[in-house]
Amino acid sequence: MPLYTDQTNHVIQLETPPNRIISLVPSQTELLCDLGLTDRLAGITKFCVHPREVFTSKTRVGGTKSVKTDLVRRLEPDLIIANKEENVREQVEELRRYYPVWTSDINHLEDAYDMMAAIGELTGTKPEAGKIIKTVKAGFAQLAAAPVAPRRAAYLVWQNPFMTIGGDTFISDMLQRCGWTNVFAGRLRYPEITPEELRAAQCDLLLLSSEPFPFKEKHVKEWEQRLPGTKVLLADGEMFSWYGSRLLLAPEYFRQLQAQLH
Repeated sequence: MPLYTDQTNHVIQLETPPNRIISLVPSQTELLCDLGLTDRLAGITKFCVHPREVFTSKTRVGGTKSVKTDLVRRLEPDLIIANKEENVREQVEELRRYYPVWTSDINHLEDAYDMMAAIGELTGTKPEAGKIIKTVKAGFAQLAAAPVAPRRAAYLVWQNPFMTIGGDTFISDMLQRCGWTNVFAGRLRYPEITPEELRAAQCDLLLLSSEPFPFKEKHVKEWEQRLPGTKVLLADGEMFSWYGSRLLLAPEYFRQLQAQLH
């Protein structure tokens, strides 16, 4: 019986490629569909909004941090795909008592490549996963080859309290791929900050994410008043934080974002 080790060093056994998969992670749900596994996807979360036809047709088993175990049991999954950061540890451990749970842990682009390759192996879609990885790598190689003016950047993910990203996050890695420096790289995960701290950081670029807090144009204007001289832009949070096949679109989006700074 094949053994598979996930990115948190847990080992699962699968007798055959899974046919009833539950995904508890939006970006990995999209990946499963792009691997051609839509018909084998039994359940998703209420935040798995891509692809739209899957969001409207598949059973939703709650949120990423509020999984309804009764619905999971009803679906009788033979594989659950989770994530260390996006899902609650206690809920994942409870599910692991009854089902094979493969958990990702993504902090850098290389982790995303490893995750995609592993899910391809788990599900019998290694060729498809390989093609996605190859295309994503080519896109980021082209992005890295283009000259970019250096920017001291900050990225907000939440309002009231204001929260930014530390240097150990996937989003921070994406900022670096854009050629920008995260001014809060010395902090961990998603620290709270104040407008005074942002001013003291002297960033020349502030990105306001579309998720998890949906920043809007009115927030751009507010921050432009707080930080005169700083370029403030809305950012597509999916492009910066989704680490599945959405990465196929990210390099071109980042180029468009860079163009707004010229």
